[in-house]
Amino acid sequence: MEQKVYDIKIEDYNYPLPDEKIAKHPLEQRDMCKLLQYRNGNITEHVFRELPQLLPDNSTLIYNNTKVINARLRFRKPGGGALIEIFCLEPLSPRDYAQAFASTSCCEWLCFVGNSKKWKQGELALELQAENKNITLRATRCGQSGNAFKINFAWDGGVTFASVLDATGEIPIPPYLNRDTEPSDSNDYQTVYSHIEGSVAAPTAGLHFTQQVLDDIDRRGIKRCELTLHVGAGTFQPVKAESIGGHEMHTEFISVTRELIGNLIEAKGKIIAVGTTSVRTLESLYYIGVALHDNPDNPQEALHVKQWIPYEYDNRLPSREALLEIAEYMDAHGMERLVGSTQVIIAPGYQFHIVDGIITNFHQPQSTLLLLVSAFVKGNWRKIYDYALAHDFRFLSYGDSCLLL
Repeated sequence: MEQKVYDIKIEDYNYPLPDEKIAKHPLEQRDMCKLLQYRNGNITEHVFRELPQLLPDNSTLIYNNTKVINARLRFRKPGGGALIEIFCLEPLSPRDYAQAFASTSCCEWLCFVGNSKKWKQGELALELQAENKNITLRATRCGQSGNAFKINFAWDGGVTFASVLDATGEIPIPPYLNRDTEPSDSNDYQTVYSHIEGSVAAPTAGLHFTQQVLDDIDRRGIKRCELTLHVGAGTFQPVKAESIGGHEMHTEFISVTRELIGNLIEAKGKIIAVGTTSVRTLESLYYIGVALHDNPDNPQEALHVKQWIPYEYDNRLPSREALLEIAEYMDAHGMERLVGSTQVIIAPGYQFHIVDGIITNFHQPQSTLLLLVSAFVKGNWRKIYDYALAHDFRFLSYGDSCLLL
């Protein structure tokens, strides 16, 4: 691994972010937020509704269709005891998201547990109404994994777990908003194109899109494609190590169609990723293709992209060939959808293989997302952020947008 990447000091990616710069709610009209364009080192200021005209001709726009689930459940111990908050992170049994949501009697999830010291053992119960049925949802602790817990959920009535979450769960808005979830968040914290359930945080770069913007993109002849990366709570995980070499990236589930792989192979112009989740997925595809090329006899290992692999590989395989490896693998196995996972960290020194442009929000200081932005703009992130701070841009999930080209 290149030592200079491993030794990057996270303190070098700090900047002052006053609380008043953090948007607590989105604008009433999503696509009227401000848009900072950074193109060839120059900054110009726009409105997000102008995005279709700013995209390069013949671009392919890739966005994340994941949908945020009502992941936060509030139980109370028997007899009016302590409030216990259970935050669903990812399914363990069944492991597949769709199967877990379709379960009609029980499933097991990895969860954060708030006030866990008050719940060492025993069963928690929550009365609710789902699909016009009165149901009792029961939660039992059945193990621990790091700072998260394995929780078994069981319920009666034959309704799906998706219905249970919809009926009683809350949308888990980011902790840095410092407020409770409000009814408006159920709509505001979803993209207009979200439809694959599984995220516990929104791919927030997509929150600014409206149907009008999408229609204008179509009218310009710009191709739109979807992928799925289910955003985990680790996206908010701060870098606690002094250097990024000491930071373990969270793993996230990714899913792409054979059609998307074909569109990437045939793309005539720039590939523009909406959000850091799309960037991580697209760039991970390159390394999946590399692994299938180098070790075709072990495809299961190829479908997980390890954190440091980009800095340990000599990048000798052309991007198109890596994508062709995936296409050939999927065709050989009759696969319409490729499911894998990624732990990749994109930091200064990273060589981009698939992505030519990024639409993203303004990220927290000392975050891995800011490292990704810095990698893309060749270390020039501070110029962008200084401009945004000086010109009243709104920051973080419900804030304004930028287009990096």
